[in-house]
Amino acid sequence: MIPKYPYYGYETRCRQVPITFPPQHQDVQPGLEYLMNPLPISDNPEYKGSGKLAGKIAIITGGDSGIGRAIAIGFAKEGADMAIVYLYERVDAEATKQMVEHYGRRCLLIEGDLRNSAFSEEVVRRTLECYGKLDILILNQGVQFPQESLLGISDEQLEDTYRTNIFPHFYMTRASLPYLKPGSAIVSTASVTAYAGAPLLVDYSSTKGAVVSFTRSLSLQLVSKGIRVNAVAPGPIWTPLIVSSYSAEYVKTFGLETPMKRAGQPFELAPTYIYLASDDSSFVTGQVLHVNGGVMTET
Repeated sequence: MIPKYPYYGYETRCRQVPITFPPQHQDVQPGLEYLMNPLPISDNPEYKGSGKLAGKIAIITGGDSGIGRAIAIGFAKEGADMAIVYLYERVDAEATKQMVEHYGRRCLLIEGDLRNSAFSEEVVRRTLECYGKLDILILNQGVQFPQESLLGISDEQLEDTYRTNIFPHFYMTRASLPYLKPGSAIVSTASVTAYAGAPLLVDYSSTKGAVVSFTRSLSLQLVSKGIRVNAVAPGPIWTPLIVSSYSAEYVKTFGLETPMKRAGQPFELAPTYIYLASDDSSFVTGQVLHVNGGVMTET
């Protein structure tokens, strides 16, 4: 069933979005969207596709929910078929698949752990078996474990954060590159924390800084092959990662620190990924686009 979203709070051009959220917490990351209250808003019904990604095949890591789900819906509207990679969130992944199919596109679900390099090879192999080619790679997986002190970051947490947030960028890109052609695009999810910092997220922020450096360096390596590499740096966005990493008390004021005085919704990010994946951005590579509610950053 396609979720029905509540309309209240701050009014955008297309709809109303929540300003604050009820206290809530989930114990396991990266979290389950169908348990959230309110549900994140992944689809903008006013957005009409124009074939910008017609005939394209995309892989979207972390595509089951949150930002990844919004990307999948936006890509479907623009004519792309896709493979969605997720860790364990099968109910969320099935819901995203239904949304993609609602817009007339195909969606292959692949469950597994991207911290394992061999799984990236499997993801690409299964995508090619299903669709016969690959045009777009969206690297969107992530975890975060807030700690008030660096002394609280264990070796296990540090390794988990890096193995989830940056290692798969290398694994997935390495597995995909032999099949990408001129005109292909790689788009990563960075974060405002890579630029503004975050006192509770020292390890997470540093992995997102690595994503920025990965994007800039890889773009220089691949520009001669006609493959563009860019990233999006979101600010606070209402996703399962928030309720599975922060306390219930913290969630009540999530996003209010931005100049816009609210958190963003996933649907507000999707057009940026569409832009970077499509020929609209044919003269754009090595860049990070900021969608963060007005936070000033040094790029």
